[in-house]
Amino acid sequence: MQHFNYDHPSVRYTGRFGRSAGMAATACGSYFEVAFRGSYIVLFFDTDFMPDQHGHVYLELDGGARFESDIQKYIRVDARADGEHTLKVIYKSNVEMNQRWYQPLTGKMDFTGYDAEDAGTLAPDNRKTIEIVGDSITEGVLIDAFRNPFRNDQSNRPFQDDVTATYGWLTAEALDLRPFMMGYGAVGNTHGGCGGVPKTADAYPFNFNGSPVTYPSCDYIMINHGANDRGHSDYLPEYEGVLDLIRGRNPESVIIVLSPFCGAFDDDLPGFISDYNEKRGDSVRYISSHGWVPLDPLHPLRDGHAEIAKRLIPEMKKII
Repeated sequence: MQHFNYDHPSVRYTGRFGRSAGMAATACGSYFEVAFRGSYIVLFFDTDFMPDQHGHVYLELDGGARFESDIQKYIRVDARADGEHTLKVIYKSNVEMNQRWYQPLTGKMDFTGYDAEDAGTLAPDNRKTIEIVGDSITEGVLIDAFRNPFRNDQSNRPFQDDVTATYGWLTAEALDLRPFMMGYGAVGNTHGGCGGVPKTADAYPFNFNGSPVTYPSCDYIMINHGANDRGHSDYLPEYEGVLDLIRGRNPESVIIVLSPFCGAFDDDLPGFISDYNEKRGDSVRYISSHGWVPLDPLHPLRDGHAEIAKRLIPEMKKII
């Protein structure tokens, strides 16, 4: 057996990863892939400062079924056969209230390396990319609200939440796009939210505090904010600043504004986007989600996200 560090060429990261003990992500939907040789692999994670209820990951070996596990210091995956294998590890869910912005991070997936017989070679991923910027709905909070084994409600979140069942992830999969997810609970354009995460404009350039995003601009950037901004008169001015920031960092990307599923700002957003494009000479796209799902519950369940994706996919096909 050999040990390979988090930065070995056999590892590829997708999403908001930054240096911590290894490579850490606090945004659910971030994932990494490892190519290895041999019959099994042992993954190493930094779990320092993490509370008793750890976040969960999905493990997908050689493109097969996904299996859910909590994040532990070591996770062993038995391939049951020698040869070259590829393991995909998706940050599925965590506890919203855990610290996700300032060190020491307690809501994280922090990969430090792996043991295997040898390293393998990853096949290139040449898919177009989409960045999805939003709040708790985007990260899949309460998709399985009935999975509640604990009296402490927050401890249930890793079981109840699933970023891979969200409207954004499902849409990316259907359109063969590589997803870069940025969803944080209670965050809006006008204020920060759970886990110490600041408002959209302050959070967007970073993986977490002090760790700037370095991945290339995505081909498409979809923004879904507003559910947490209801009642805030500065929502549209703040949104203008968010669009300016995102456009400034991604001059060639196609930017899409998707209206909140709760119906907030339905009357304001179409004119706002039209005025923004006229003032800036831009071509930000707007998709109205009005009436796609019931207003209650605020956090759509698994079938609610599937319904949103069913309606969103044809709208996105008009754009891509």
